[in-house]
Amino acid sequence: MDGNILLKIAAVGIVISLLAQVLKHSGRDELAFLTQLLGLIIVIGWVVPYIRKLLTEFSRLLTF
Repeated sequence: MDGNILLKIAAVGIVISLLAQVLKHSGRDELAFLTQLLGLIIVIGWVVPYIRKLLTEFSRLLTF
């Protein structure tokens, strides 16, 4: 796995959590939830190709 993806996930997590805290303290709980959901969708979009690659490697190894 590429180390850059881990740094990207960590950066998005930090930014999203800070933004969500600011939104919660300003009384916009619904917008904070949507922000966290958007961050989760972004990270899942980055991780899915790596999981797909891992599963294809496993299936290729098991077929031999």
